[in-house]
Amino acid sequence: MNGPDPAEKYPMEGFPRVGFLKAFVDQQNIEIGEYTYYDDPNGPETFAERCVLYHYPFIGDKLIIGRFCAIAEGTQFIMNGANHAMSGFSTYPFNIFGKGWEKGFDVSTWAEAVKGDTIVGNDVWIGYQAVIMPGVRIGNGAIIASKAVVSRDVPPYAIVAGNPARVVKMRFDDDLIARLEAVAWWDWPVDKITRNLDAIRGADIERLENAE
Repeated sequence: MNGPDPAEKYPMEGFPRVGFLKAFVDQQNIEIGEYTYYDDPNGPETFAERCVLYHYPFIGDKLIIGRFCAIAEGTQFIMNGANHAMSGFSTYPFNIFGKGWEKGFDVSTWAEAVKGDTIVGNDVWIGYQAVIMPGVRIGNGAIIASKAVVSRDVPPYAIVAGNPARVVKMRFDDDLIARLEAVAWWDWPVDKITRNLDAIRGADIERLENAE
């Protein structure tokens, strides 16, 4: 056997709270890799509606999540639709209510606040009720602590915590991180991953590098 079917909605029999998100999310501008799961007692079915906030298709920003990520209950991705223009005295969005308030609004003042796509790498663990702000990039193998508010990019294999989230520890030294990034086991065919689970779960980089 080569593990669970990545298209299976509920990969753990008897635990409908856990779901492979790729099987549930088909919203425009949300891309989720295979085997990435969301764990919530309310179920994974409405992940996009409950966890991806202020996501308006006309803005065009994307949420891109890699493969083999673990996302805990209550995680929230704040998208660029939450941003307000900040170049003037007031941040109140008068223009969106129309009835004359839209006149004279300079769209570029709002566009300056747009941070771009939000990108989560592969094999990332996001803890309970973490908040990911617009335009953040989270590197492969990173760990986001429970209730962290991530407002800046997270390096690969970093552990971040707090509000605002800061790096509290690197999981491995720079050389080992570079070697892990080069191996990129998450991109392997599933049969190769299955054959080499002990190496992936282990701590012997040479064994991982020599996997066949």
